[in-house]
Amino acid sequence: MKLSILLFCAFVFNTYLTFAQIRLPQVLREAANALKPGDPSQAEIAEALKESLEIGVSSSTDRLSLENGFFGNAAIQLLFPPEARKVEKALRVIGMDKACDDFILSLNRAAELAVKEAKPIFISAIKEMSVQDASNILLSDQKNAATSYFKRVSSRALETKFNPIIKGSLDKTQATKYWTDLSSAYNQIPLSSKINTDLASYATRKAIEGLFLEIAQEELKIRENSGLRSSPLLKKVFAYADRNKSGLSLR
Repeated sequence: MKLSILLFCAFVFNTYLTFAQIRLPQVLREAANALKPGDPSQAEIAEALKESLEIGVSSSTDRLSLENGFFGNAAIQLLFPPEARKVEKALRVIGMDKACDDFILSLNRAAELAVKEAKPIFISAIKEMSVQDASNILLSDQKNAATSYFKRVSSRALETKFNPIIKGSLDKTQATKYWTDLSSAYNQIPLSSKINTDLASYATRKAIEGLFLEIAQEELKIRENSGLRSSPLLKKVFAYADRNKSGLSLR
């Protein structure tokens, strides 16, 4: 009788151990799944936004600084200044197509050269972004919120720093010479009104506009393509934004 009881107890105990061994991995998995990472801190949000912007700025400047970065992109290609379109039209009528084409090419080459020097200026501006600004940008409904902020706080300083770079690039690519020759030729046309364009200011403005456009496209990619969130921090912060219905759409 005692032996039967002992055998029964041993059977029950072994059955329990077997069941526990089967259940344990499942219980551990369920517990692990229940442990989700907490919301990112304000500091993590700021760091992630700055990281994503630096990625966008680096990609944009690297791409635009290549040969044909501006010239080969119809959306940002520099053409004759608006007030000088009549100059181009008149000169092409008298057979100066090549001179006009050379000027346009040299203008874009100047922008491509200048963009190489712009990256540290943009990155410096990114690093100055406050923690609160970063949080507001992350939870904004605007898909270009970071770029808009960037433009608002840095455009004037960028133009001041960028202008001398553009001037040097215009001289290096002979855009200044081409423009002088074209202006002189146009001014000799009977009854033509004199044209006075600050070429460096125009090229500076258009180059910065083109760069901002590229940065906005990079920002959109990071917001909408989870595969581009290359670091654990980016994944955590943008996933947090994804969970907020009023925040970014990052699927």
